[in-house]
Amino acid sequence: MSESRRPGLTYADAGVDIDAGNRLVDLIKPLVRATRRPGADAEIGGFGAVFDLKPAGFTDPVLVAATDGVGTKVKIAVDTGHHDTIGIDLVAMSVNDLVVQGAEPLFFLDYFACGRLDPERAARIVSGIAEGCRQAGCALIGGETAEMPGVYQGDDYDLAGFAVGAAERGGLLPRPVAAGDVVLGLASSGVHSNGYSLVRRIVARSGLAWEAPAPFDPARSLGEALLTPTRIYVAGCLTALRETRAVKAFAHITGGGFPDNIPRVLGKGQGVRIDLDAIPVPPVFRWLAAAGEVAPAEMLRTFNCGIGMIAVTAPEDADAVAAALTRAGERVTRIGTVGAATGDERVTYTGRLALEA
Repeated sequence: MSESRRPGLTYADAGVDIDAGNRLVDLIKPLVRATRRPGADAEIGGFGAVFDLKPAGFTDPVLVAATDGVGTKVKIAVDTGHHDTIGIDLVAMSVNDLVVQGAEPLFFLDYFACGRLDPERAARIVSGIAEGCRQAGCALIGGETAEMPGVYQGDDYDLAGFAVGAAERGGLLPRPVAAGDVVLGLASSGVHSNGYSLVRRIVARSGLAWEAPAPFDPARSLGEALLTPTRIYVAGCLTALRETRAVKAFAHITGGGFPDNIPRVLGKGQGVRIDLDAIPVPPVFRWLAAAGEVAPAEMLRTFNCGIGMIAVTAPEDADAVAAALTRAGERVTRIGTVGAATGDERVTYTGRLALEA
């Protein structure tokens, strides 16, 4: 008697659905095309993507690259089922790092990894990425979708982004700053995409469900409010650079807050004094500080506390730079000055952060 043969295994049996991947490509093609810009046709489907610097208008360019993710903020998107804006965060975290170096973002690529590919859900995520690219003026020219059962469980997924920009040779930032220079703060949209491991711990401690009204914004659920996307500062920063030619430095206030990010644009022996009374602290930070009993120093090193970007300029140029940023839609506040470092402390403070409700 012949031995019966078991049916052979397929990739689908192992948990990877090639047809779902092809459906996703079809769903996102219109989203990608909407990000076209000079230098890129924003078509996907090839083995690689091409960008032509000549039509982008550069004469002697230097390329600048950045990569980042969105951290554990993505877990709130998974837990709440709200996936439409997490892609904006992904783009923001990289393009904001490009513009601080004086570079115009040119193109973006994404990496999306999951345990089980849901094409419709993935398309919503990519719609946010495309929106972020539109806000930043860069083309979404490629990406990778990885379905990895056994590595990611259930509906979990993760995102990574890669942005490339360019600046004319000699136009890179930062330029040397001097004692007396003014520090301008650009308002954040909220928590942005840093500190979410602490945010999630505070929410768990509070006992609130993601669907509950946000204590700091009762018109929205807690989950929706905490998913407010990171502000993209590209348009405002490029406007100020090009219109005034007076910006000496930008600093993106991400993980590490003021004390870790501002010194990255200072010279040896320099420091800044920040006036905490001048910082417009959004209600979300007051709630996080109270609900988590988080000390002000810890808030300043973990979160942006209301300032997502700073610009440094000479005092005689500060009004012009602030006006250019304001015309481009930014909310600008003078928050400090450059001076000498105080011992090992390169960022010192006056006043008090308005964390009380």
